[in-house]
Amino acid sequence: MPKTRVDDAAGLTVAEVIHKRFTTLPADATIGEVGEWFAASSSRRMAVLADDGRYAGSLTPADVGGDLDASRPAVDVAKDGPTIAPDAPARAGEELALLTDSRRVPVVDRDGRLLGILSVTGDLTSFCGTD
Repeated sequence: MPKTRVDDAAGLTVAEVIHKRFTTLPADATIGEVGEWFAASSSRRMAVLADDGRYAGSLTPADVGGDLDASRPAVDVAKDGPTIAPDAPARAGEELALLTDSRRVPVVDRDGRLLGILSVTGDLTSFCGTD
């Protein structure tokens, strides 16, 4: 299936355009571990912390830089959101993702379970992970 173009997302939900294959880090990861995870790939723009499949927070590379103690729990500095529900309109997810420096937003159900990541390509034309 080709990537879903943002311009073709009218009438689609977030669930129809999310990236379902993604990596999470454990909620007890340290700042140092998250920093190493980012350093392993230049395409990593958001680290998602999860506790037994539930969303615990997210971080960008900027969140783990600077003078932070590498042994500090990453969840202490992680953001609680934004997140989006799977039944929200895809265009709402796009708008929310573009408000972040990562162009990504975690997709979380009503019970806090992490379902995927809505991600917009670098050229802002398509949703990642829909091919």
